[in-house]
Amino acid sequence: MIDIRAVTPADYETVGKLTAEVYIGEGFVSGTDTYSDLLRDTATRAEKAEVVVAEYNGQIVGSVTIATPESPFADVAEKGELEFRMLAVAKSARGKGVGSALVQYVLDVAYDRGDHAVIISTMPDMVDARRIYDRNGFVPAPERNWEPVPGIELTALVRELV
Repeated sequence: MIDIRAVTPADYETVGKLTAEVYIGEGFVSGTDTYSDLLRDTATRAEKAEVVVAEYNGQIVGSVTIATPESPFADVAEKGELEFRMLAVAKSARGKGVGSALVQYVLDVAYDRGDHAVIISTMPDMVDARRIYDRNGFVPAPERNWEPVPGIELTALVRELV
């Protein structure tokens, strides 16, 4: 059973390590990149956005950061949208529905808030994550693609809520 809950300060180190392992360990971000510090800094993310964790058999195996447009963690969200970032699922938990449960949680939060859409930025190499997004109805919004640093293009995906 997958349980989704708010992160607690006792979880910060575990979540930071997990997020870094996924993004750095799988080659999406360099360990020396300043973004790697942000991946590890769960406390700041939890202070300025919402961070939730996924537990499977009592172990934290995933997390996601949810940001409103006003949050410094929202890169592309506009009024009426909710953005999520730093979705991370431990390799040992892949294929168990953890990523989909986290995405569904974000969709539910957006719906409950009355938002009209959820947006995510992703990299072309994030194939496993992209499958989750596709299954959950996210579609490319190429006019919103962007580069956080020159040469690194992120693909914007949007899921309209009806």
